[in-house]
Amino acid sequence: MSIDFLRAFCSTLPAVTEDIKWGHDLCFCVGSKMFCVTGLEPPFTASFKVSDDEFEEMSNQDGMEPAPYMARHKWILVTKPSVLKKKEWEHHLRQSYEMVRDKLPKKLRKDLKLE
Repeated sequence: MSIDFLRAFCSTLPAVTEDIKWGHDLCFCVGSKMFCVTGLEPPFTASFKVSDDEFEEMSNQDGMEPAPYMARHKWILVTKPSVLKKKEWEHHLRQSYEMVRDKLPKKLRKDLKLE
C-alpha cells in the first residue's frame, strides 16, 4: 500500500478533496470532513473511520491500533499496511467515506451532488 494507491482509489469517490493538515498529513475529505489520513513521511501509515462493530476487533489486531486523537470517533491507525489486502483497503476506505458522507447536512450533500 502507498499514498499513490490511496490517491488513486479515493479519487474515484464522488466529491473527494485532498488537503495537507498539520504540515505533514495528507487528508482525504468529503464536504470538508476527513475520512482518511496518511502521513507524508515514511513509513506509510493510514487512519480511517470504521464501524462501531469493527473498531474493537481491528484495534487489537497486529499492525492496527486506535488512531491517536480520533479513537473516540472509531478511527483506527494501520501501522502495518500489509495486514489488509487490497480489497480490504478498498472496503474500509469506501465504508469510511460513506459514513462521513452520510453525516453531512442534506443541503451540503445536495450541493456536492451526492444525493
